Amino acid sequence: MSTLFDPIRIGDIPLATRIVMAPLTRNRAGPGQVPVDLMTQYYAQRANPATGAGLIVSEATQICPEGQGYLDTPGIFNTAQVAGWRRVTDAVHAQGGRIVVQLWHVGRISHVSLQPGGQAPVSSTARPARGKTFTSDGFVDCSVPRALATSEMPGIVESYRVAAALAIEAGFDGVEVHGANGYLIDQFLRDSINDRADVYGGSIENRCRLLLEVMTAVAGEIGGGRSGLRLSPVTPVNDAGQDSHPQALFNHAVDSLAPLKLAFLHVIEGQTGGPRDVAPFDYAALRQRFAGAWMVNNGYTRAMALEAVSSGAADLVAFGKAFIANPDLGRRLREDAPLNALDMKTLYGGGAAGYTDYPALGGA
Repeated sequence: MSTLFDPIRIGDIPLATRIVMAPLTRNRAGPGQVPVDLMTQYYAQRANPATGAGLIVSEATQICPEGQGYLDTPGIFNTAQVAGWRRVTDAVHAQGGRIVVQLWHVGRISHVSLQPGGQAPVSSTARPARGKTFTSDGFVDCSVPRALATSEMPGIVESYRVAAALAIEAGFDGVEVHGANGYLIDQFLRDSINDRADVYGGSIENRCRLLLEVMTAVAGEIGGGRSGLRLSPVTPVNDAGQDSHPQALFNHAVDSLAPLKLAFLHVIEGQTGGPRDVAPFDYAALRQRFAGAWMVNNGYTRAMALEAVSSGAADLVAFGKAFIANPDLGRRLREDAPLNALDMKTLYGGGAAGYTDYPALGGA
């Protein structure tokens, strides 16, 4: 019987524990969407698997200029960004940790002020999302997108492939493709958003096409054993309405990915950052269709995480907000120690306050 604190190998990546730091947008990248030294310190604080995470999944990182949807989020599509991330990965590895980058294209969850030349964001649809994004003017309504032409789809897939190659160049142990939370890939998956009439719309098979093409390109570039995927079958965030048949949709998606032998699947159960029972879904049935490591996320307490791993319901558990306020969350979980309180006012943007100044146990 495995425990949360036992080692595991996910694909080609050996981990010291099953405790994962979930991807967390913090809006502290520098000019040019380049990771800065403060980010290096932040990740290094959480990287030692004896006290922190067995695996860190980086904050969502855009694969191209058009993929940006929030102010001061990092990219991984040019040499300056690769150099910035290399400082982060070197610091994580110096602590004995492992880190993968989350590859991100926001699709319609963006604003013209963040897009190259002030152009409209791109999506599966021309319908705007009823939601907000974070700009230099604070939180503002998402801009009206334009629907990608069929002829543009190979370019989107190529951006993911190149970003995966650059991730390995930057020293990451692998990548996690962001297919969740109402961003671009999810905008293609769900029939509540995807209103296309081409080969990327309509049937479940067509709506899964972009996901399968992206994952095939990424795994072909860096190997399935270093490739993972995040999905959120029923979350309503970012105006992601429920698909008409979510179980059939995600069953098909996972079945289609089987030949790639992905390292892990990272599944958000319920509403991201909210109720776990927002809509019915059989996660256990989905897990049976996937041969790689199964990572669960959303509101897991220590007791829930221990039970999930010991029962075999999950191989790894990802923690989000708890890792923001507790750089030594791994140690606190081992010792059942109390957790620091989270300062919600410092989540997005700013400097060290609420970022690198949370105390470890004993005040260290």
